[in-house]
Amino acid sequence: MNDLHYFLDETHFIDSKPERYYEPSQLGAGIACFSQPGFNLDEADIVLVGCADWNGVDKSMPHGNGPDAVREQLYKMYYWHTDIRIADLGNVRQGATPADTRAALQQVLHELHLAGKIALVLGGGHDLMLQQYEAFRKSEQMVVASVADMLIDLDETEEVNASGFLLEMLTAAPNFISHYSHIGFQSYYAHPQMLETLDKLRFDFYRLGKVREHIEDIEPVLRISNLFGLDMSVVRFSDAPANVNGSPNGLTGEEVCMLTRYAGMSEALTSFGIYGFDERHDVHNMTAKQIAQMIWYFVDGYLVRKSEAQLTDRDEFVMFNVVFSDMDTLFLKSKRTNRWWMKLPEGSFVPCSLKDYQIASGGDIPERWLREQERLS
Repeated sequence: MNDLHYFLDETHFIDSKPERYYEPSQLGAGIACFSQPGFNLDEADIVLVGCADWNGVDKSMPHGNGPDAVREQLYKMYYWHTDIRIADLGNVRQGATPADTRAALQQVLHELHLAGKIALVLGGGHDLMLQQYEAFRKSEQMVVASVADMLIDLDETEEVNASGFLLEMLTAAPNFISHYSHIGFQSYYAHPQMLETLDKLRFDFYRLGKVREHIEDIEPVLRISNLFGLDMSVVRFSDAPANVNGSPNGLTGEEVCMLTRYAGMSEALTSFGIYGFDERHDVHNMTAKQIAQMIWYFVDGYLVRKSEAQLTDRDEFVMFNVVFSDMDTLFLKSKRTNRWWMKLPEGSFVPCSLKDYQIASGGDIPERWLREQERLS
């Protein structure tokens, strides 16, 4: 791995704390920090990096301190997952221009990608997700991407920003997005024709009501995702009071923690970004605490990921033969994690949910099965 010092702030959040400030069982004592003697990134499973750049939201906004506000809450938590090694690179150095800052973040994420690390970005504006994508694009790797956001950021703008970055990510050539899913959008903020167009591309969209009604159905969506960007606007205002431009409706704090746990469980996912947290509007640090808890659950999910068996090890799965609509297929349920897979006609297995199995058992075709078939045709 190339030296990352040039791209990162010289001082780290941990430098503001006296020695032995944290108890041995707290995350602050267990996370390996970039500025500490003997730091070895090679030993890490999950790597935190902050970049509180807001230029894509408002050019007049200063470089924020959101990542360190989250660290203040995260480091106080207790380290239940000592088998998982977490490193914290601190924050990306602010460049002479916003483009310089983004280039630095992109380089850091690309190096982590090449090293096989799971990157967890504490960001500013949601347009920074493009730098997550570029880490894959530079390697010419096809990507399954997912976003959780109350808005669908597809506005046509003169330059890429937080309200239109998805247009760049999904349409710029050469393009390496093989599939895209949008989680938790609110219908009254989404143009119907835009959804129709994206549906023709066989992308998947899950409105807020559907997510809240059956949140467990989102786990298979994230299980196939390589890249996940979560805007805090997907959380309702009362549970994330820094969301001054958010909505009275949205996911609850518990529900968004379930999403991040699902993301941690995904064997495919190697890049996760949390965006839209402006610490200047937080109330009693509640949004920072919410994000810290989301990260804790992401790590908890990663522990499940490490324990899952390979699909080829059939002794670790319960097998169900099901016939629906003249189709004979196979469902697998993991004995270790209770997760489900279903077999497609061409022989591959795709993640699914208990609900998909129940629909198929009743003789009907699961929508997820149909969508997968459409994408393969």
